Amino acid sequence: MEFVRYTIENKICYITISRPEKRNALNSQVVTELKSAFKNAEADDQVKIVILTGEGDVFCAGADLEYLQTLQKNTYEENLADSKNLMELYYQIYTLKKVVVAQVNGHAVAGGCGLVSVCDFAYSVREANYGYTEVRIGFIPAIVSVFLVKKIGEARSREMLLSGEIYSSKTAHHFGLINHVVEDEDLSTIVKEFCEKLIANNSTSSMELTKKILADIFAMDVKEALNYAAESNAKARNTEDCKKGIAAFLKKEKPIW
Repeated sequence: MEFVRYTIENKICYITISRPEKRNALNSQVVTELKSAFKNAEADDQVKIVILTGEGDVFCAGADLEYLQTLQKNTYEENLADSKNLMELYYQIYTLKKVVVAQVNGHAVAGGCGLVSVCDFAYSVREANYGYTEVRIGFIPAIVSVFLVKKIGEARSREMLLSGEIYSSKTAHHFGLINHVVEDEDLSTIVKEFCEKLIANNSTSSMELTKKILADIFAMDVKEALNYAAESNAKARNTEDCKKGIAAFLKKEKPIW
């Protein structure tokens, strides 16, 4: 891969957007390489947690505007295929079997902010800014709106998507877009320690099933979601991890995951 770095260390997979000279902006190749990296991480039994970050001092500046300009010469069908490529990446991260943590090392704008919104957790440096600026260049934050409304609610989503404003990490945290704001020099250490805690304390299959439930119930009404949740609950009781965890608890032992 040319624009994405992929490394594994102690059950943590690091996926790094490596295009610092373009502020880690997204184009078709970057999106395709990210999809490949996440596919590999999901299939690798040596990976339990995935960390998504950017190289340099920017997480991701969103779509490469020069690339977007070239797309204006495309047919509708060609643009739809390109748009679906990004859609598939967002959905892939959102529904990935492994937990995905955004390690936001700098500004996350437009499509970059979209990447943050589909991760399970997000840790941010204090200096990072967030925003969906598409409406300021005559574009629209279409795909991310589906995930953002679910994450932070309609009112906050309307504010962010329609205003095109840039928000501080403090405000993004207040809105619920990110989980924690930390000092720049502490980011990688804190994220790594958090991931190690998940690896040590949590069942892989339990986290996978919980993510699946959270993704699936989005499209269901309350009654359908409750029935689905009850069925999932019943199935989970017979998994090997559940048997192992309960047996360890009753013996006052810590399960080794």
